[in-house]
Amino acid sequence: MCIPLVLLLWLLSIPFFINAAIPQPKGFLLNCGGPEFIIAENGLNFIPDHGYISVGNITSVKKPDVLPLLKTLRFFPDTASRKYCYTFPVIKGRKFLIRTTYYYGDFDGKKEPPVFDQIIEGTRWTIVNTTEDYANGLSSYYEIIVTAHRKSLSVCLARNENTVSCPFISALEVIYLKKSLYSSTDFDKYGLSMVARASFGSDEDIISYPDDAFNRDWQPFMDGNVAEKSHSNISTSGFWNIPPAKAFATAITASQAQTLTVKWPPFPLPDSIYYVAFYFQESRSPGVSVYSMEWPLKGQVEIVMNPREDMDVGPLINAGEIFQILPLGGRTVTRDVKAMEKLAKSLKNLPPDWNGDPCLPKQHSWTGVTCSEEKNTRIISLNLTSFGISGTLPKDIANLTAISSLWLGGNKLSGTIPDMSSLKALKSLHLEDNKLEGSIPQSLGVVPKLQEVFLQNNNLTGSIPNNLANKKEINLQVSGNNLSYGKE
Repeated sequence: MCIPLVLLLWLLSIPFFINAAIPQPKGFLLNCGGPEFIIAENGLNFIPDHGYISVGNITSVKKPDVLPLLKTLRFFPDTASRKYCYTFPVIKGRKFLIRTTYYYGDFDGKKEPPVFDQIIEGTRWTIVNTTEDYANGLSSYYEIIVTAHRKSLSVCLARNENTVSCPFISALEVIYLKKSLYSSTDFDKYGLSMVARASFGSDEDIISYPDDAFNRDWQPFMDGNVAEKSHSNISTSGFWNIPPAKAFATAITASQAQTLTVKWPPFPLPDSIYYVAFYFQESRSPGVSVYSMEWPLKGQVEIVMNPREDMDVGPLINAGEIFQILPLGGRTVTRDVKAMEKLAKSLKNLPPDWNGDPCLPKQHSWTGVTCSEEKNTRIISLNLTSFGISGTLPKDIANLTAISSLWLGGNKLSGTIPDMSSLKALKSLHLEDNKLEGSIPQSLGVVPKLQEVFLQNNNLTGSIPNNLANKKEINLQVSGNNLSYGKE
C-alpha cells in the first residue's frame, strides 16, 4: 500500500525557542501492585494503584535488573469474574491518552505470558499478547486515545478463549490531552488505538517525557535512506498534536529531485481504517508542517514523497504516527449506569466484576446482569439470588425502568422496600429470605406488568396493600412476616 505525498512548501514559520521545563502530565500514573510511590527513569512519579481497583492480587517480579516500574504487578486469578476494572474520576468530555504496560517476568512460574483482552468502558480494545516481547527481554505497552463520556472512566482486563493463566498488568497511565490534539477524529464514535509512532532518522533512545509533554513514546527509526540532522531549535507548543521538538532533530531525506520512499511501519497492517499523521520540519529554514488524514490501509505501507519541480532540495520526513480507528462498542444508558452505581455503593459482598460498564462488552457484563441488545443498551434483568450480599436497596433502583425481573432473594438485605412504581416493565420481583423491614409499599400495586412478588421470610410489618393483595394475576408470597390484610 503506497501513500503518495507531494513535498509542500513550508508555510508556517515557528520562532526559535528552546522549551522550558515541562511539568508532569495531568492524570493518573499507576504503579500496579506496588506498595509505594516510585520515580520512573524519565522522572515521572507513579503512585500505588490500590485506590482505583478493588480486585486482584499483587506480587513482585524476581528477575534481576528490572526497572523499578516493572518490578511489581497486579494479577487476576478469579476465573468467575467477567472483567477486572480500574475506575478513575474524570471530567466528562475531556480527551485522554491511556497506556497499559506489561512485563510478565515469569511471575506465576508458567514460563509463558497469558493472552487476554483489554476493555475501555464498553469497548473491547485489543488483545494483550506479550509473548514475543518477553522472549526478547522487553516489556510491552498499548496505547489508545478516547474521550470520557461520563464522570468516570474504566480500563478493564478480561479473559478470552485463549487465556490459560492469570491476566496481569504492570503500569497504567491515564493522561489528560489538550482539546486540539487529534481533533479531526469524532471521539463520540471512535477511539484511536496506537499502531506506531516514530522519530525518523534517529538511532538514539526513545523520545518521551520530558521532551513529550504527554509522555508519548517516539521510537527511533532508521532505514536505507539518508539520515539528516537539524540544527534548528524550535517550539511546537502551539502546534496541532503538539509533537515534541526533539522529534524534528533528525529526518530521513533524499537527494535533490529524487523520490523518497519509506516503508513504515516496518510490519504489515491488517485491513482497516487508520489515522495517519506525518510531521515535517524544513531544516534549511525554520518551519513545521503536519500532513494528516484518515486512510484505508493494509499490508506493508510505503510513504512516497515526490519533490515539486521548483524545489531545489530533496523531500524529507521527521516523524509519524499511525492509529487504527476503533469504532466504539456503545454504552449503557446513563440513567441505568447511575442507578447501578448507586446500588453497588449500597450493597456489600458484590461480585468482584461490578465495575466498568454494567452491560458492555456483551460477553463481559456484570455478573447477574442481563441487558438488551438495542443501540441504547438497557438493563432488563438482575439476578443475585443467594449471593450472600448485604446492605440496603436505594431509591435509585426505581430508575431501572426497562427491568423486567429483579431477583435478590436469599441474601442479607436490610432496610425498607423502596418505591418501584416507575418500573413499568417489571414482571417478577424476588426479595424473599432477607432481613427487610417496614411495610410493603402501596406503589407495588400500581406496577402494571407485575406477575409475581416474593417477599416471604423477611421482617415486614403492617398491612398488605389491597391494590396488591386483590390482584388475582399476581402470585403474591408473604408468609414468614408479621403482616395483615388491610385497606388501600
